[in-house]
Amino acid sequence: MLIIGITGTLGAGKGTVVEYLVEKKGFDHYSVRAYLLKEIVQRGLPENRDSMVTVANELRGKYGPSYVTDQLYFEAARIGNNCIIESIRTPGEIISLREKGRFILFAVDADPKLRYERIVRRSSETDNISFVTFIENENREMNTADPNKQNLKACIEQADFVLNNDGSREDLYLAVEKVLEQITL
Repeated sequence: MLIIGITGTLGAGKGTVVEYLVEKKGFDHYSVRAYLLKEIVQRGLPENRDSMVTVANELRGKYGPSYVTDQLYFEAARIGNNCIIESIRTPGEIISLREKGRFILFAVDADPKLRYERIVRRSSETDNISFVTFIENENREMNTADPNKQNLKACIEQADFVLNNDGSREDLYLAVEKVLEQITL
């Protein structure tokens, strides 16, 4: 079983990479965002980014920095197919997944203004925010010394492959294909 982890900045195209791997390469998809949204709904909290960060940090603080991705890994391991775990946000998640087997980390990034335009277009329940709030959210999640909180900068630095997504969807697909050529599936 090959596990591809996806990390990256807000609105960079992580979901587009996931869609490609699922639709074109037959990977199973496990989403930190979906896991957290279930937890948020169960708790009766507002479905927004603040709730996601709060719940994720609480779960990591109580059970360890890799708790959520470990839960997704255990679910994936029961099935045994190649899979993607989307939205790696702490170095502890990377460490834990690297210990579990064949794990490769992709990071996706793009220009901030382009990324903001993308989240406005996708208009999910957590994306209805101003550009200023978008940048503040990203800065909050970019760097911390607390192992239980988001540290996107450290995750991106630990990526095996960094995909720049300033171009078209097709450009991103080509970049993914080039990476897959280097990986034995």
